Amino acid sequence: MTLKYAGLKPMIDQHGVHFKDGKDDKFSYLIYAIDILKAIDHPYQKKMKYSHNIINDNYKPQEIINILLSYHPNLEKTMNQEIVSYKTHLDSEEEHVNNLVNLTDIEKKTFINNLKIMRNYKIQRAKNKIFYFHCIETIVEIILSNKIKEIDTPFNERFWHILQTIQGVLSKHRISSDLKIDNKDEIKAMLFINIY
Repeated sequence: MTLKYAGLKPMIDQHGVHFKDGKDDKFSYLIYAIDILKAIDHPYQKKMKYSHNIINDNYKPQEIINILLSYHPNLEKTMNQEIVSYKTHLDSEEEHVNNLVNLTDIEKKTFINNLKIMRNYKIQRAKNKIFYFHCIETIVEIILSNKIKEIDTPFNERFWHILQTIQGVLSKHRISSDLKIDNKDEIKAMLFINIY
């Protein structure tokens, strides 16, 4: 399993490849997600508040992998199955282009070649995204098992995005949460979890 930055989301057609602003690779969020995971995974005492302000941005990709593998030893096997599914999806994209009636044969060939050129790029982005969501699911598992009611992080775009993603996964467990900004002393993002 290899994690590395791939880049922005590619928009591919018969005219070429363009990249969508604002659709960054999930690899950019992994260090922050792992930081939250490490910060909340410890023994808890009742009626104590835990806050984490320092990000450890020294994690190397292999260290990030090893941290998550320590929680889910079979993760690599699971991810490989998910990537096989994704590759099948990429194959069906090519087949779909082949069946488009509004494109000439040359346009179809160009479109398919553009898809082939970007295939490894898209696979790496998918690996990063799959790994990111497994990391978020692990964070939610810890929130649920430890009945964590609040997570505070520094306020920035990366942490905010991760807290929103955690919120979405919590809602799948039928647990509501509120995401707020506090700027009393220093600006921070706060996720309040309505658990038990």
